[in-house]
Amino acid sequence: MIYLKDITTLQVFPEKCTGCGRCIEVCPHAVLKLEDRKVLIADKDRCMECGACEKNCDFGAVSVNAGVGCAAAVINGIIRGTEPNCDCSGSSGSCC
Repeated sequence: MIYLKDITTLQVFPEKCTGCGRCIEVCPHAVLKLEDRKVLIADKDRCMECGACEKNCDFGAVSVNAGVGCAAAVINGIIRGTEPNCDCSGSSGSCC
């Protein structure tokens, strides 16, 4: 499943990663991977910005603005039957 290409706020900081793998365990879409005991993004476009990876990383190696990106806007639009609106313009305008 791909949400929208190149829009997620997901970032990783491999230098902070201890290789515990917790972020990978909690990610529902296999967005992250470990390589040489460091977290890397395997497929950024699969990220739905749920925030599970960041919330479960005690070392600050993963960052994502959970629920504020366009992936959340698409999902909410489908649920509400409206156009996607991620409010990233600061004025409640659509940016997707």
